[in-house]
Amino acid sequence: MRYQEIVPTWNVGGTSRREKGPLQLRDAPRTSRIMQIGRSDLADFSYFLAIARHRNFRLAGLELGVSASALSHALKGLETRLGVRLLNRTNRSVTLTAAGAELQAAISGPFEAIAQAADILNRYRDAPTGRIRLNVPTDAALLLLAPVLPVFVDRYPDVEIDISASNRLIDVIEGGFDAGIRYGGTVPEDMIAQRLSADIRWVVAGSPAYLDKHGTPETPADLKDHRCLRFRLGDDRIYRWEFERDGEEVEVDVPGALTLDDSPLILSLLTGGAGLMYGPEPLIAPYVEAGQARWVLEEWASPGSGYHIYYSSRHQLPSGLRLLIDLIRELRPLGL
Repeated sequence: MRYQEIVPTWNVGGTSRREKGPLQLRDAPRTSRIMQIGRSDLADFSYFLAIARHRNFRLAGLELGVSASALSHALKGLETRLGVRLLNRTNRSVTLTAAGAELQAAISGPFEAIAQAADILNRYRDAPTGRIRLNVPTDAALLLLAPVLPVFVDRYPDVEIDISASNRLIDVIEGGFDAGIRYGGTVPEDMIAQRLSADIRWVVAGSPAYLDKHGTPETPADLKDHRCLRFRLGDDRIYRWEFERDGEEVEVDVPGALTLDDSPLILSLLTGGAGLMYGPEPLIAPYVEAGQARWVLEEWASPGSGYHIYYSSRHQLPSGLRLLIDLIRELRPLGL
């Protein structure tokens, strides 16, 4: 069928997050109808939400335990029944249409509420126990786990968590870990991944003493005349600082006498005036707020994928790990 430019009125288990009652899309005609929702529609809505989160049929299928082709078939059936296109699909990308974005905003809340209610019932059914091992980058340990773990150990005192905080890229399965945490773009393709944070901006900062002495760079090209604190990646490559402004993307192989692989040490050198630091905005922001650092090249800040937790699709998810994921998504220390 040919997709129309109209969208029916929705009534899915209550009001949307915007609290405006049933969703009424802007292009809907005055004669919009209320759609009757059946069991198959609810299942397809959950498929749609997974696809919308991942923007990828394969990753959504890994999360749900459904093949990408089955997801595609279900989504086409849902679009046909609704009479409106929800996704734009090409060989390289999946994006939401305006209708798809409206639908995601309207039904995400109710579906999350159902998942949280089911989780509460599971807690009554059996008190979680056991041990989970995690491999995480040092920044993720500081920014994502540190705010959550005090709540977790109070809520689930019988679950033991063993965390290896390291920037080294390892095979988590071979290393005996239940899961790992990485930025979204670096998750192995054969793993199930779940987003744990919003996207993160990468920024540059310098101490007041350094900037007063050496001046403030105005463009990324000016960094060649500055002392930069270089960062070594988990695969031993030196990170090239990435910048973006108005669609222009720039990578700079910055100069610097100091190369490190530990963020707390780099932060100490930043505040001590040893050079400019490039890193995740949430990591540096407290030092800027305290007056120990200043933002540099703010208009060139580069957006990056947020943190994702990943684990094998061949093993059952430990209950303790599932509860930790749920708690991170509940508390949202880095947004979501």
